[in-house]
Order: sequence, then structure tokens, then C-alpha cells
Amino acid sequence: MNKGSTYKRCGCQDPASGKKLGASCPKLRRSDGAWHPNHGAWHYRLELPGDEHGKRQMLRRGSFGSQDDAQDELNQVHSLLAIPDQDDADALRQVAAVLQDVTKRGEKLPTQESIRRQLQTGDPYTDRLTTGTWLTQWLATKRKIKKSTWRGYASHIRLYLEPSLGGIRLDRLNVGHVQEMFDAIDERNDFIQKCRHSGNRELRTLVKGERITGPATKQRIRATLRAALNAACRPPAKITYNPAMYVELPSGKPPKALVWTEERVERWRTTGETPSAVMVWTPEQTGEFLDHIEDDPLYPLYHLIAYRGPRRGEACGAHWSDLNRKARTLRVAWQVVKLGTEIFLDTPKSDAGARLLALDENTCEVLDAHRERQRERQLELGEIWQDSGLIFTGELGAPLNPNHVSNHFQDLVAQAGLPPIRLHDLRHGAATLALVAGVDMKVVQEMLGHATYAFTADTYTSVPPQLAADAAESAAKVVPRSSSRTPGHTSGTPEINKEATGDDAAKKSQVRWVKKRAPGATRTHTGRILSPLPLPIGLRGLANTLYATLVWGVRVPRSFGVGGSGRLVFRDDCRGGVGQ
Repeated sequence: MNKGSTYKRCGCQDPASGKKLGASCPKLRRSDGAWHPNHGAWHYRLELPGDEHGKRQMLRRGSFGSQDDAQDELNQVHSLLAIPDQDDADALRQVAAVLQDVTKRGEKLPTQESIRRQLQTGDPYTDRLTTGTWLTQWLATKRKIKKSTWRGYASHIRLYLEPSLGGIRLDRLNVGHVQEMFDAIDERNDFIQKCRHSGNRELRTLVKGERITGPATKQRIRATLRAALNAACRPPAKITYNPAMYVELPSGKPPKALVWTEERVERWRTTGETPSAVMVWTPEQTGEFLDHIEDDPLYPLYHLIAYRGPRRGEACGAHWSDLNRKARTLRVAWQVVKLGTEIFLDTPKSDAGARLLALDENTCEVLDAHRERQRERQLELGEIWQDSGLIFTGELGAPLNPNHVSNHFQDLVAQAGLPPIRLHDLRHGAATLALVAGVDMKVVQEMLGHATYAFTADTYTSVPPQLAADAAESAAKVVPRSSSRTPGHTSGTPEINKEATGDDAAKKSQVRWVKKRAPGATRTHTGRILSPLPLPIGLRGLANTLYATLVWGVRVPRSFGVGGSGRLVFRDDCRGGVGQ
């Protein structure tokens, strides 16, 4: 292979012709023939392997401060050309093409690692691949995901990731860059809030229509970036680590659902404040709403959501062919989705979303009456009717616009004079109704179409006040108490001699401490009472005892203790043997 050479040249021009003198400029050397240190710059040239047509290629790079610097980079070029096998013409041409390309762009030489990666994978040279370019390439590969998911990815890239990170080289993206993006989002949120609460009309107009980017949205933005960078980490790896994994963000946990109790309703009517973003009606409020809208065309849809809790899109996408009137079931197989101006049918949100929904007889009768009205409407319109096969349709039989369903619901709530909730909160309410009815949480999970039991229990169930009060009374009745005890006092509580007279000091002197013994207990020489229990169980053990009594129907046994594993062990007349 040609070793190449270094040379010195300048930008001086011939006064007569105007052409550059280059390496022939007399000022490059001193009178003694030595190179002049302050005139010109050092360059190197090297003949590269020929292209696919056998044409010679010459690499020229320069503007080095010294001959040694030029020679060092020339040696680096030799090391890059030595990476592929010298008899592999295609690989040599690839390396030569990269060297020519970076030279035209005025960029630094690629690293040996990047050249090896290119030769191993066949991918284009990626040292200058930007984060924005990679995000675009990654999104183009996501062809097997739902339209709504793809649209979410595209929105995150367009609105947040590309403007903040798009120009950064992918291999140089770090945690600081990602954190700065989220800091900028927080600053924008603060600005929007200040403008909204400002007395300046122009400032309020400036942010009109803009939404706050909340914790949950920021978590989804990071999830999009993390997924794209994970793909870049997979072979053929373009980066060695994923900086999105190490950025700390506030929890995106959804707000806790609260029940509209009488106290909360009264405060809402006084101040207009809503205690939480997710509010749930009591059974009485739900019944009042359904009674109020019974003549509304969309009453059957709202009735179905209130009683059985399908998602908005799932209710809009239900077909008559999915309804089994005899078995009283509705198969959830479709949902209506709106993306921009497009409305279309899609499969459920997740695998757990495709389910069989059991219906009560009242809901079936409501759907029967709705079917009769729909048939009459179809006969009335004739060919104008669009036979979509859907249970809930527009006036001409076309699929409902999900946004219209939500907006109409808000209007009906306002007309009924009830405290505000979202349409999706009816789904929360259906879970709460099931809880009040004593339905097992696993059944509620399957009814709602959730993938995990924990998500249903943590997010979708709210305890109505009456149910909480009944539970408290039930727990209190479980513990047997001696009738001789003073109500509200436990063993060791001071009792005052009511016969005492005189001033306060004299009354205090009449206070005596009483140690009462439970049946079977004996007093020790220290004055303490020896319990008949074999081992102390502590507060947690006592709580477990009450839980076992309420949930499993286990009576409080005469004696119990703690097993070797730390579990609460029931003995004697206990049903079930061991509880924990």
C-alpha cells in the first residue's frame, strides 16, 4: 500500500495570473532552505484503493500546525485502512469511501470502532448519525403497532424530542442532554401557569390552547426515547448505553379516585373546587343520573358503561353480533378510535381488553328496547341508513364520534345538577359498584379488561363511605369484650372514685389504677397479668387476626401464637389452621 507523503503549502496567489502558488510559494522556506514556521500549513496526501470502476482516488487533508501533526493523522489513516483484510476489495472500498466522505464534510476521521462496526453490520457510517435522524429511522420500523401508539410516538418525537435532542450526535447523547429537555418542559409549564393566572389578557392569549405537560406525559415521552435508544443499543449497536434510563422524573402515578361524599359535594357547590382529577359518584348519584337521562338517545350506552364498565371506545365499537342475549354476555372485540379527523375500528387496547362481559338482566332489557328503536329508525331511513352492525350509532347508522360521546355526557351531567365527573369516571364507578356488591376483585379485574390484579385494586376501586363504616362496625364486633369493662377504657385505665369530694387535689388523690384480668388469666408476683396466650403476637398479628375473621370467616380462636416462620398460627377451634 502507498505510504503517502506530507507537504507544506499556503494560500498565496501569483500577482500576474491570480492562481494560488500552493507548495511553490517562495515564502514557505527561509533563505537557508529551512521551512518557515509562520507561513503556510502542513498537509498530507495518500492514494486510496480504487473505486468499483477501478478509478484512482487521492485523499488530501491539511491545515496542520506542524509536520508531525500531519504525519500522525496519516498514520491514523493507515491504521483504518489496515482493519479489513487486504485482499477484501469491497471492504477496502468501504473504508476509502468513508475517508473521502468525512474529508468533503470537513469532519474528523472516524474511530477504528466505528469502522469495524460498519464492516461487521454493513450499516452506513454512523459516527455523524444524529439523534433526530435515528428517531426518524426507528419510527419508520414500527409498522406492527397500533395506529394510536404510532401516533403517540410521532407526537413525542415532533413536539419534544426532535426540537431538544435532534441535532445532537447519537453517540454523544448523554443524561445531561435528556435532563435539560425535561427541565425546559418544566420551565414551559411554569410559564403557561403564570400566563393563565395573569391579569394581562395578551399573556393569557399567548398560551391559549396550550396544555400543561404533566408527570404521566413526561413518563411517556421518556418511554418513547428509551424504546428508540434501546433499539440503537441492540446489534448492530450504534451506542453502548441508554441515557434515558438514568433520568429521574416525578412519578406518573394516576391521581387517586375519590368518592363524591356529602361533605365534598357541599364544598364543591360552595367553592366550585374538585378534590381530585378522578371523582366517582356514589350508587345513589349514579342512579339519579341514569333516571335523569332515561329519554336521551345515548342513554343505553351510558347505562352500559355505568353498570359494566367498558371503555368509551369499546362501548362505541360493540356490535350486535357480539351480544349473546340468551347467555347475557357481550364480547368485547372492537373499539372505535379517533385520530385527528379519522374515525375507525381497531382491536382492543391490550390482550386483556379482548374479553367476555357478563350482563345483568336490566342492562339486557335496556339493549332490547334500544334494538327495537334502531330497527324502526332503519326502516324509516331505508337506503340512507348505514348498516354498520354497531349497537350504538349516529343518526344515520355510522359509528359514533367518541369525542361527541364524552362532550354530550358532560352536558347531561350539568343538566342533572350533579357534581362533575368524566365519562371515564363512570368506568371507575362500575368497579366501585361491584365492590359494594361484594364482587371479588379478580372478577372486577376481568370485567374491566385489566392485565393485572394490582392495577385494578390500586387505581379503579374507591370505597364508599357507607361501605367503610360497615367494615369498621364489622371489625369492631369481631373482638369479644367483657361486659364488666368500662366503655371506652382498657385494662390499666385510671378510674376516678366518683364518691370523692373536695378540691381537685383531693379528687386526684382518689384516682386508683385498676388491673382487670381476662378469664383464665393470673396475677404474678410483680402485679402484672399473665395472659393465657402462648406467645405475644403484636399489632400486626392482631390485624391479621381481624383480617382472617372478616375475609375467611375464621372465628377468633381461644388461643393462638406465632409460628417459626413468623406467621400467625391459630389453634383449637380455628377453621383453616394457619393464617398470615
